[in-house]
Amino acid sequence: MSLILQNPHSVLAALNSRPGDVTEVRFHADVATGHSAWKEVADVARANGVPVVFNASTQSGRRKSKQQHQKTRRPGIAEARVRECPESSPDEMFATADSSPDHYGLWLAFDQIQDPHNAGAIFRTAAFFGVRGIVMTKDRSVPLNATVYDIACGGLEGVPFTLQSNLARTLKVAKDAGLWVLGTSEHAEENAENIPLDRNWLLVLGNEEKGLRRLSLEHCDMTCALKPSGVVTSLNVSVAAGILIARFCGSP
Repeated sequence: MSLILQNPHSVLAALNSRPGDVTEVRFHADVATGHSAWKEVADVARANGVPVVFNASTQSGRRKSKQQHQKTRRPGIAEARVRECPESSPDEMFATADSSPDHYGLWLAFDQIQDPHNAGAIFRTAAFFGVRGIVMTKDRSVPLNATVYDIACGGLEGVPFTLQSNLARTLKVAKDAGLWVLGTSEHAEENAENIPLDRNWLLVLGNEEKGLRRLSLEHCDMTCALKPSGVVTSLNVSVAAGILIARFCGSP
């Protein structure tokens, strides 16, 4: 399946990692020439034999573009048609686990995260800090659509991911591979600052409203919370994820 991406950074990441999956880059001739990121996209696309198309700048063309996008996203100055990233299997993702102190890693699991902006932001942070992989649930979860790809700014190109129908079973696979499972909950007594870093962790992030499901919690070795020091007592899941990822991965 192909997606229409409108962020030049997500398109450029796809061109650099899997140019054969970018089937077309389409520009609006009256504005694209002044946008340096999109100009770089055009250069890399041409170098890889990807068709680069310039639309005529007419009112009828603009109306057609608006009609095509009004049910999804606002039209941008350019866009690219890109095939979805191939997913990994849990065994492939967890195969990089190492017990060496110099090679401990962090993996993530989304327990029915539903907002595409949250998912995209977490993928972006994960790619920045070198997270080893992300497990996502198939049911009641955000699909990996164009919004997620664009918000991630290339994050899906840099972080392996797997879509699973049974998260609890996948958490068991992770444990068998040598990972420890850490749940996140605002009700947890343990402060995230006190979680040891001397092991491979799979950090489980819960739904925006309901948090982690009971069965997910039962498969966690530990649970932790970010303890507030100010008047605001909770954080958006993508913000909380960023803080935790930075703690477990350290400086990139």
